Amino acid sequence: MTMLKAIPKNNIPVYSIESAIHSLKQLITHRIKSYFNDTEFNLHEWQNENADDTLFRQGIQEQFPNIQNTEEWIILMLALTPHITPGFFESIIVENLQGGGDFPEFGGVKGTSHRSMLPTGETAQFILAGNNIEERLKISHYFSQEHFFGNNNLLWLESVREGEPVMSGRIILSEDYIDKILYNKESAPRFGIDFPAKKITTSMNWSDLVLSDYTGAQVADIKTWMEHNPRLLDDENLKRKIKPGYRVLFYGPPGTGKTLTATLIGKEYGKEVYRIDLSQVVSKFIGETEKNLERVFEKAAHKNWILFFDEADALFGKRTNVQSAHDKYANQEIAYLLQRVEDYNGLIILASNFKNNIDDAFLRRFHSIVHFPLPDQHDRAILWQKSLPLFPAPSPEIDFDNLSRQYELTGADILNIIHYAALRALQNKNKQISKKDLLEGIRREFRKQDKTMAV
Repeated sequence: MTMLKAIPKNNIPVYSIESAIHSLKQLITHRIKSYFNDTEFNLHEWQNENADDTLFRQGIQEQFPNIQNTEEWIILMLALTPHITPGFFESIIVENLQGGGDFPEFGGVKGTSHRSMLPTGETAQFILAGNNIEERLKISHYFSQEHFFGNNNLLWLESVREGEPVMSGRIILSEDYIDKILYNKESAPRFGIDFPAKKITTSMNWSDLVLSDYTGAQVADIKTWMEHNPRLLDDENLKRKIKPGYRVLFYGPPGTGKTLTATLIGKEYGKEVYRIDLSQVVSKFIGETEKNLERVFEKAAHKNWILFFDEADALFGKRTNVQSAHDKYANQEIAYLLQRVEDYNGLIILASNFKNNIDDAFLRRFHSIVHFPLPDQHDRAILWQKSLPLFPAPSPEIDFDNLSRQYELTGADILNIIHYAALRALQNKNKQISKKDLLEGIRREFRKQDKTMAV
């Protein structure tokens, strides 16, 4: 057997993984011999007498305490082994199948890129139950959505063509759990067509965010839910009546702190925040938008991520009167989104510039609707002060109270203006930000928004 090398420290020891694979090989060998010799084989007796994978099993059970019985343990090992030792199943069959030939009772299929055999549900049936029809039928339970494996998106059977036996599907082990078992790490999903969402982070803190008192109080309600709702889900009465998820709409002009607020909530509570890239989600082809979005929800199902839909109007906009087949399908798409959003067990935040752009059916299902207004004069004064660099410092001639009173700007606008003026100061080797450069920065922001700047 090939020795494993690059297993990081603090993981399950290499020799214990090898021991577990060796035990699996012994089990399969005994099952094949029992099958051809037509002798009785008791799985649990064999496990007690021969299996020597204690260290590996202890490591796995620390990560997956729900895996308790021998059958679950073996199914997990069947799914994991091809990722470690290619050719594992063929080598056992060749050793034990006298005269060679095909062995359909064992199950297994060839992969597209992987050249060796991959185990199927039929493989699990053969190893765990042999020819015992009653026991073989019981094995399907381990691949149902109600079982721990399926319910946690840990392990499942690949779908097969209509008319083919369901158990002939490949045993699929989630990539997330492969990394968790072998390398003791959680790999972030790679952004692309298969996963149209990006993780967003920030180095800023709550002290950098300026919100109105009312907006701040509504954000505090979300934080209260993050902190205390798990206790209510354990209540014998409420857990039957409330859903675990929370749905929020952030609305207001661009640059008022919607994205930053979502990111800071995740940062405070140790939750990863993923912004859905609507350019990758929305498709003109019927059914593709739902498929693209489903990939995100499937990945997020048991990760407790915060899902952030920026410019959510594109997905959650108002339904139209049905005048064509396209309108009819667009409305069906919204119906799907309604159900999927309601079923998510974590925090979902939709962001929009205008509340009225969101379909009423979604608005009724929000737990909270948070308005992010343009900052008033008092808040603008605070934003100016919070955005100033230590060097170059602002010129004493700049009256920030007057700027706050005269120009309606968002926090993002003010930061852009300070950034521009500071760069100009450094370019001109000035030790201070000049009033002239600051006003030019304001003028540039107004031009971007097609606004006229008062002199």
